Amino acid sequence: MATGMLTDMPLKSKATLQADVEAPWFAYWCSRLNIPVTYHRKIWEYCFLLQALHDGGMLGPGRRGIGFACGEEPIPSFLASQGVAVTATDLEPEKVAGLGWAETGQHSSTIEKLFYPDLVDRALFAENVRLQYVDMNAVPPTLENYDFCWSICSLEHLGSIEHGLKFIENSLQVLRPGGLAVHTTEFNIAGDGPTLDNWMTVLFQRKHFEEIAGRLRARGHWVAPLDFDVGDGPLDNFIDIPPYDWDRLSGHGQLRGQRENPAHLKLAIDGFPCTCFGLIIRKSDA
Repeated sequence: MATGMLTDMPLKSKATLQADVEAPWFAYWCSRLNIPVTYHRKIWEYCFLLQALHDGGMLGPGRRGIGFACGEEPIPSFLASQGVAVTATDLEPEKVAGLGWAETGQHSSTIEKLFYPDLVDRALFAENVRLQYVDMNAVPPTLENYDFCWSICSLEHLGSIEHGLKFIENSLQVLRPGGLAVHTTEFNIAGDGPTLDNWMTVLFQRKHFEEIAGRLRARGHWVAPLDFDVGDGPLDNFIDIPPYDWDRLSGHGQLRGQRENPAHLKLAIDGFPCTCFGLIIRKSDA
């Protein structure tokens, strides 16, 4: 497995690119997560998040982070190994029945689902990670003063584009002044024509990211510059169609052992070409 190198290279708010997967920073974070370097957008989301947290000085003892809709991500275990106190959240189990999240390894029904023994020992995990059930459309005010928050491909499942944008705004309420928010979601790369809204999975467009960045900047928050380049490499131009490897592998944990390098950076969702887009936001110090 390639180990890459740790570099300080502040990321933009950006889309998934083949060039990212082939960069040293990507290989570094894959090695830290014990994941093979893979042309898969889910792995890109993990690496994008950790690079953004590293650049923001958030990976170390004494930091507090909260993740939304964590599913079975390895992220809480990795953060715990760095001495970060983590609140991992997910929707209450009775509310996910029939939605497919539990069946595909994308829901944290118990804290055990978040424990990766190859990333952190049991004692350190137990000391640093707790699970709390949270509805992302109604983030409780009792969650506050975190150094950072994150969500990976979850805010597109909140019922509408506006609900997703509102969550991004509301997520800053859990942060201390100067705290960092990192969110990834679906990006419809077809342009400003039709898209999916008011559906189980909605697809954001460039105008929506520009809108939320404008709303946040108007309130004094910092948003990493928006970069809508979707790449020109062979795998940037390949649109995966169902059934995806992700469906066959069934969950975050299974992909960690995958060695086939599936080409899954861009995909078709209900006929729309999509990829991931990551937003990096720093809350105002005021």
